Amino acid sequence: MPWKLDLGANCEKSNVSFRIWSPYYDSLSIVLYKQNKKEIVEMNKEDKGYFSLKDKDVEYYSYLIENMEIPDPASRYQPEGVHGKSKVLCENFNWEDKEWEGIDQNNLIIYELHVGTFSERGDFQGVIEKLDYLKNLGITAIELMPVSQFGGKRNWGYDGVFLYAVQNSYGGPYELKRLVNEAHKKGLGVILDVVYNHVGPEGNYLGKFGPYFSSRYTTPWGPIFNYDEAWSDEVRHYVTQNALYWIYEYHMDGLRLDAVHSIYDISPKHILSEISDKIKIAESELKRKINLIAESDLNDPKIISPKEKCGYNIDAQWSDDFHHALHAYATGERDSYYEDFGSIEQIVKALEKVFIYDGVYSNFRKKTHGAPVGDLGGNKFIVYIQNHDQIGNRKDGKRLLNLIDKQNFLILSTLYFMSPYIPMIFMGEEYGEKNPFLFFTDFSDVQLINALREGRKKELGEYYYDPQSDDTYNKSKLSWKIDYEILNFYKNIIKIKKELDHSRNILVKIEDNSLLIERDKLLVVAAFKDSTIHLKKKWKLILSTAEFPEYIEGEIKIGRGAAIYRNAN
Repeated sequence: MPWKLDLGANCEKSNVSFRIWSPYYDSLSIVLYKQNKKEIVEMNKEDKGYFSLKDKDVEYYSYLIENMEIPDPASRYQPEGVHGKSKVLCENFNWEDKEWEGIDQNNLIIYELHVGTFSERGDFQGVIEKLDYLKNLGITAIELMPVSQFGGKRNWGYDGVFLYAVQNSYGGPYELKRLVNEAHKKGLGVILDVVYNHVGPEGNYLGKFGPYFSSRYTTPWGPIFNYDEAWSDEVRHYVTQNALYWIYEYHMDGLRLDAVHSIYDISPKHILSEISDKIKIAESELKRKINLIAESDLNDPKIISPKEKCGYNIDAQWSDDFHHALHAYATGERDSYYEDFGSIEQIVKALEKVFIYDGVYSNFRKKTHGAPVGDLGGNKFIVYIQNHDQIGNRKDGKRLLNLIDKQNFLILSTLYFMSPYIPMIFMGEEYGEKNPFLFFTDFSDVQLINALREGRKKELGEYYYDPQSDDTYNKSKLSWKIDYEILNFYKNIIKIKKELDHSRNILVKIEDNSLLIERDKLLVVAAFKDSTIHLKKKWKLILSTAEFPEYIEGEIKIGRGAAIYRNAN
């Protein structure tokens, strides 16, 4: 039987069926809006705290809780924002991707973007208008930062409060489907960033209906879902249905699970494993590849290990160690977690072993951290030299190109593209964007706004900027001032990347001030300073960031830069 969402408002021929989990109440009334007429109807009580109702010709609805009208926790659309009525969606979308098979994990080249700042329009249509550009760049999948409804018109998306509702200021549900449809027509996949570790502050009504949140655990960002206490079965259902919802109803090609290190669950079957199992079933039913990616700072291979090795069977995970090693070495920064990084030897380890902290002591954490990845393939790891966190969580919000010069920037780009791992570009990186990516919000709750501002003042000090300001948001938008030297380099190195597999069978060595990487009959030279290198084979140049000899063999003196050579023997 095909999957169908059993929460929220669902259209069934001429009827609309409503279903909600609200165990705090013995009875529950729904407020129905029909052609400007308002009706209050008592719902039918089911087992385990559920309530349901069928009716006709409903346009908007809400639930009556303590004499207040509250939106549906499983609302598909909040056109009036997080405090407004929920909208019933019955129109069908004309999908044109029947033959679409998804993007194979081995072919992933990801482009992370924030819908609101990616284009001048700041909506899904703005992304659609850039799909040809992204296709020509060579990426194979875009990764959207969260689009679930949050308070106001602008936000990173991690303050979402309606998991099922598509952000109204981005264009809502129809426009998101149109974006996915158009991307598929151009051969591009779409991965959606989803947040299952916490819920944002403004418009968060879940706690009024039932024990959706844990009484044991907290996160710095908001209340955490109840995955292992009383009533947790139905909370888990609410979350796993959401994961399936994006796959079945929006044709997403994958999900990026935000900060899974802040998901706490002592159940015999971890929620991540349950999500993975359900996604694998969906993958089989739909006959298309679905990529499940986790963000984790635990350096724990269990997350991506197969079930037979007691893993959660997630397809891939982000590797912050790779970013930190390159960033700290190139910039010289040693504050915060960068105190654990900074040597060229760590870059070698990141290229060969993935995690640098794989069961060794971390000074920053004051404990032993991580575990070895064993024989897991390179396609199990996502690497980057920039992402929304690594830029936006800086006090100054600066991008990498504002911290190092272009030549060093291109050296780092070469290293992460020519690693055995899946590369992820952060929007604008590919053409040398220099605008910052700052933390911005648009809350309406005065008390929340004041607390946010005071917290940011303490955190940022002399770097303080107002997260609620239009100026902060506008500064974070891409300028689209293209440096064609960088853009053309990215296009060319992506072509080379597509020729390679994800085998971790590579040879990396340090010679003078250079890194030499041999893989798949290619030699990658990354010289952070003028160097003298020694080569036993003859190599022919195929791409470089600076003036490099067309052929190299024996003892060679080279200047700063990066180059890729092919075996000429």
